[in-house]
Amino acid sequence: MHRKSILVLITVLLMLPSCQLFRRKHDAAQTHVPEKKDTVYPLGFCTDSLDLIEGTLRGGEIFTGLMTRLGMSATDAYALAMASDSVFDARKMRAGNAWQAYYDADTTSVRQLQYLVYEQNKVDMTVFRCVAPLGAWKVSKPVESQRKYVDVTIRSSLWNDMIAANVSPLMIVELSEIYAWTVDFFGLQPGDRFRAIYDQRVCEGEVIDIDAVEYAVFTRDDKVLPAILLDQGDGGNRYWNEKGESMKKAFLKAPLKFTRISSGFSYHRKHPVHGTVRPHTGVDYAAPTGTPVMSIGDGTVISKGWGGGGGNTVKIRHNSVYTTAYLHLSKYASGLKVGSRVRQGDVIGYVGMTGTATGPHLDFRVWKNGTPINPLTMESPSAEPVRSEYLPVLDSLNRHYTSLLDTYTGE
Repeated sequence: MHRKSILVLITVLLMLPSCQLFRRKHDAAQTHVPEKKDTVYPLGFCTDSLDLIEGTLRGGEIFTGLMTRLGMSATDAYALAMASDSVFDARKMRAGNAWQAYYDADTTSVRQLQYLVYEQNKVDMTVFRCVAPLGAWKVSKPVESQRKYVDVTIRSSLWNDMIAANVSPLMIVELSEIYAWTVDFFGLQPGDRFRAIYDQRVCEGEVIDIDAVEYAVFTRDDKVLPAILLDQGDGGNRYWNEKGESMKKAFLKAPLKFTRISSGFSYHRKHPVHGTVRPHTGVDYAAPTGTPVMSIGDGTVISKGWGGGGGNTVKIRHNSVYTTAYLHLSKYASGLKVGSRVRQGDVIGYVGMTGTATGPHLDFRVWKNGTPINPLTMESPSAEPVRSEYLPVLDSLNRHYTSLLDTYTGE
């Protein structure tokens, strides 16, 4: 073969693999289809091209009534209710709950309702598709869990000082329930201090729940009252002091939720109506008419009826030692009668101003062995202590949280 021909052949053979490689790359580039990324819409549909109208459910309004008000025919509204019944119980709709209605943006004709979003609560929603195919699905807003620490010293009131410290009112309620048997929330004084470590749940910047108060400490002067969360799994008490004593007591510190004391226990009080000095062997709690009044402990109703100047009155015998009375009630709890057994915290009536009274309040009285005593200074025995096998765990938790509080406060 001629030398020139051989050189041409060799050149072609050397170029062949690179050409095939280039062709393979080129073919691959030609046939490659970019992977599509799905767009995730929080509500399950795209809201950008739709018009929004917002409102709240009216009193007495039912699902089909709302849907027809928003533009659906009664027939379609009923069909939507039937198509959604496995997802949403329309009977549980509540007046005042918010809704958002989404319409097509076509302004050349009557707009058609496309979707309705109904908010059951601050987290959970139901989305209704109002065009074929009719249906519904659940949606929940993202919820964040936060570990929090609070340290508040009372200057004016627990409520004001907690709010000023940017603490959720839900936390105030939790503390009042944990310490309901051991701290008189009606007699808090400047200088009293609450510290706590707790978890809260937040949705869209709003605290929606307190998951657990793991540890709390109430301090007054040299008196320190820790409350340690320890669940024994028996469905009973979950909070204990450092000695293993239950934070629950035989009696609540007060017969109604947090309010204010308008008059204390005294043998020399000037009567606000009669103007004479006479004993007031009880405590007056100022509260709005209708505020629920609770029995401070288990017991039996021994009298219920008109008590002269005391108005509507309920009297409860708790045991052979203690008896309590609740005066000036606006009305009694349904079904309450003489002989009824009540449990601690049961509602037995509602605040009023029956009898001789200048304003709505509860006059609360306690007798010990037949002698009136000051309810604010009454000592109450604890419930069952923590089981002995949990004492080492309780001690370990107390030391851990005490050290953690010191880290937070720098003490």
